[in-house]
Amino acid sequence: GVMEKLGLGPEVLLQENPRLIYARLTGFGQTGKYAKSAGHDINYLALSGVLSKLGRKDENPYAPINLLADFAGGGVMCALGIVIALYERATSGRGQVIDASMVKGVAYLSSFLWKTQNLGLWSRPRGENLLDSGAPFYEIYRTSDGKFMAVGAIEPQFYKELIKGLGLDSNELPIQMSLSDWPEMKKKFASIFAQKTQAEWCRVFDGTDACVTPVLSLDDVASHQHNKQRSSFIKNDQGEISPRPAPLLSRTPAVPSGKRDPFIGEHTEEILLEYGFTKQEIAKLYSDKVIGFSKPQANL
Repeated sequence: GVMEKLGLGPEVLLQENPRLIYARLTGFGQTGKYAKSAGHDINYLALSGVLSKLGRKDENPYAPINLLADFAGGGVMCALGIVIALYERATSGRGQVIDASMVKGVAYLSSFLWKTQNLGLWSRPRGENLLDSGAPFYEIYRTSDGKFMAVGAIEPQFYKELIKGLGLDSNELPIQMSLSDWPEMKKKFASIFAQKTQAEWCRVFDGTDACVTPVLSLDDVASHQHNKQRSSFIKNDQGEISPRPAPLLSRTPAVPSGKRDPFIGEHTEEILLEYGFTKQEIAKLYSDKVIGFSKPQANL
């Protein structure tokens, strides 16, 4: 209702420009019991059903930072809605309103969970299934230097490579999909991974199809050989590292800026002047605390 209070709701603007695409990105959506309620990523995850699937056995569910609902179910799904609406407008010549709810967005992203329930992937309690830390071959293990290795050797041929790299004999082990043996196998794998450093395990598994990779920190990720070869991370003019825009387009790839991120409010006055506001109007907006300024400090 914020835009309506400003007299800028979709009904008003679409009347003025029927081709307008008006995206509304909210947590709970434009209608429903919680439509006007406050919330955050963890609340949207909870209401979508996804949160109930996240977490280890005998532990509370946990929310993985705020990437799933806010950015994936919200931002990415909203952007996709805008692209779809633009594509449709090329045919109809008409715009439309996009109701991008983070609850619905992240629920839709989880369609895989719903569609595979009857395939046995999610038939057991949380933390006991193939992809939720139940399987010893789909798990994260600590190394002797306190770092971690990620293991995702699901297919038999990949599992065979994992067993070989760990120095085990498959003839002396239970079969891979013996669920009752998974807890003991996890202990065995953990004890072996704890005997070498992360770098040593990389030397063992790099170049194999064991699906074993290092868990890289944000400090290390840009210097990893694969990421360097792909130029996956970039530095700005302040030396700050961030991910390069993705996906990579062959003909019109994104050209990332080398400038530092702006401070909040750094360009407020400049942009308002560009759009025709007078200095007096801007000063009034500032005194009414509608806008804020933040100028970088001069280096004297």
